[in-house]
Amino acid sequence: MPLTDVFIRSLKPLEKPYKHFDGGGLYIHVSPTGSKLWRMSYRFAGKGKLLSFGEYPTVSLKDAREKREEAKKLLAQGIDPSVWKKQEKAARIIAQRDTFENIAMEWHETKTAHLSEHYRHNVLMRLKRHAFPKIGKMPISHLEISDILGVVKPMEHEGHTATAKYVLQNIGQIFRYAVLTGRAKHNIAADLQGALPSVQTKHHASITDKAKVGELLRRIDEYDGYFPQKCVLRLAPLLFIRPNELLSAEWKDVDLKAREWRIPAERMKMRRPHIVPLSDQAVTILKELEQVTGQGRYLFPASSNPEKHLRDNRILFALKKLGYASGEMSFHGFRAMASTLLNELGYNRDWIERQLAHCPRDAVRASYNYAEYLPERRRMMQEWADYLTNLRNQEGKKDE
Repeated sequence: MPLTDVFIRSLKPLEKPYKHFDGGGLYIHVSPTGSKLWRMSYRFAGKGKLLSFGEYPTVSLKDAREKREEAKKLLAQGIDPSVWKKQEKAARIIAQRDTFENIAMEWHETKTAHLSEHYRHNVLMRLKRHAFPKIGKMPISHLEISDILGVVKPMEHEGHTATAKYVLQNIGQIFRYAVLTGRAKHNIAADLQGALPSVQTKHHASITDKAKVGELLRRIDEYDGYFPQKCVLRLAPLLFIRPNELLSAEWKDVDLKAREWRIPAERMKMRRPHIVPLSDQAVTILKELEQVTGQGRYLFPASSNPEKHLRDNRILFALKKLGYASGEMSFHGFRAMASTLLNELGYNRDWIERQLAHCPRDAVRASYNYAEYLPERRRMMQEWADYLTNLRNQEGKKDE
């Protein structure tokens, strides 16, 4: 006789467990503690087996009957419901573990470890801001092209096409990692090539006209703001390294007697050490700065917190205060200035590229070439500093 809710609710615990059948192998098991558990007995490959469906009333009579019918359908297909249930549970656990966000964090930890902290921070912030809120909790193996488009297309419509391309690139890298580690079958982001419009490359604003360079240097000399900030502006054209690498400089890495600054790999964009020869002019500036910040960790500590270094927005603010709009001169533009003018002056391109820390594609060569062309680079850096001094002193003179 089929069970009813009224009958099941009326069942009381006894000294020994007992059961009442509903039909098709389904029954309610009543334990001495009073719990009422749904079970189903069945035979598979000639053996008696048992399925558990949960506890009443959390699993209702209707739910238990539906589970029984699902099990009977599997049996009709020659599938053991017990094995199927275990496989489904394992798949759910894997899906919960292998979400896009979890794999992305794993990828970020392992596959970007050789890059600079500044770059890694930017990548992670893009993912947290744009990707994780929409697809972070979804199993990566369940994601479809429409899900990825749902991340990047709104950014494009808001006019942030360049950022959308970066995010799509990162998503593609994460998918490739998931494929290699067996958590995804295909990199669906690769199918989206061309889904976003091309972005015209924007070069960092830079001044390369000799007369204007001289004017810029004179304005920097007249800057009356925070002294370490002024020293950044004075050193940027002389050293032409990446903004974050300059701002995060530490005194322990600077050797004024040896006239060089050795930047450790962990603070370089490509995670390879870099040697910066120091000209007479650079040494003079650093000695002045040492009297002010030499007792601390950073050459350029933040004015509000000496335990942290200056940020590039403070330098952009200083350039604006000097009269340079963002489209006219940028912090990064000092590198473009040096590269352009040094090439025009006829210096060996390899010397220039090495001093710019543009690593060659050959990974083996890149692993040891941080000291490559060092004597030549020392001479070039001093001659470059002298050249800038000459430009700065040419006020009112016609450029030759």
